[in-house]
Amino acid sequence: MIKAKIFLLLFLSAHILHSQQTEAASGAYLIPRQIFVGDPATLVLPLSSAPGTDDVVLSQSDYLPKDPHIDFHRIILERRAVGSRLMIEFTPFIPGTVELPVIEIAGEYFSGLSVTVNSIINERSSPVLSGPASALAIPGTALMLYGSLTLIVFLIILSILFILRGQTLLKKLIEKIKRQRLFSTIRKTEKRLRKALYKNEDKRLIIDKLSDEFRIFLSCLTGNNCRSMTALEFEQKESENNICSLFLGKYFRDCDGIRFSGIKIVSGDIIRLLDDLKHFVDSLENPPEEKTA
Repeated sequence: MIKAKIFLLLFLSAHILHSQQTEAASGAYLIPRQIFVGDPATLVLPLSSAPGTDDVVLSQSDYLPKDPHIDFHRIILERRAVGSRLMIEFTPFIPGTVELPVIEIAGEYFSGLSVTVNSIINERSSPVLSGPASALAIPGTALMLYGSLTLIVFLIILSILFILRGQTLLKKLIEKIKRQRLFSTIRKTEKRLRKALYKNEDKRLIIDKLSDEFRIFLSCLTGNNCRSMTALEFEQKESENNICSLFLGKYFRDCDGIRFSGIKIVSGDIIRLLDDLKHFVDSLENPPEEKTA
């Protein structure tokens, strides 16, 4: 008797499962109707009427079915007197016809459910790279492009010119800077000696300093050793670099006469020598333009 009851229960369960599979194959539909790989979707399975009880919701991962190609989010069994339904929320990850595993909820089993998953990749043709995208018409692009090309060409030309003539120009620039510093130094020396004279410092030391600094200035300017030259040697030397040798001979003769005469040095003589030095440096640094007929 017990064996007969067990057999009857198994027969009824198989009959219910078979009817559910047939119903699933005929009445199930997808929301949305067309899905692609990675799209979340809901499979709705209409069921026969059932007594109006509470809905059953499976949302925890421990109670949801497991499948390597499908991610189940939630399963809802709605029981209505008018019409019940089973809703399966999932996301597929493979294309083609995907068969869902057996769904168990509230003591009921649902199998034979399958969905069709589309793919945006055409499997019939071999994958190839798409063509280059068309250029965007952004305002100012042409100006930026041609401006950059012009700047690059200009820099290349400047580099070539610098390689060909840069050393000569750089050498002239260095010589010009050295000349300006040299004239600035002798001007500062003249002002410093004039202030020392007004402060009543030792006049012999002032005139010695004036003679030495002026000779150093001439040595740097002409490239000759002017520190050991006498006044006569200055007069006999030919004029060069717009330097008047006759003026220099007379200047150092007067300077040596004051230094080695043994008489008391007068401030006026030093002032006159400082004035002559200032005028000479001014004329040497800014030579007057030659007058044309």
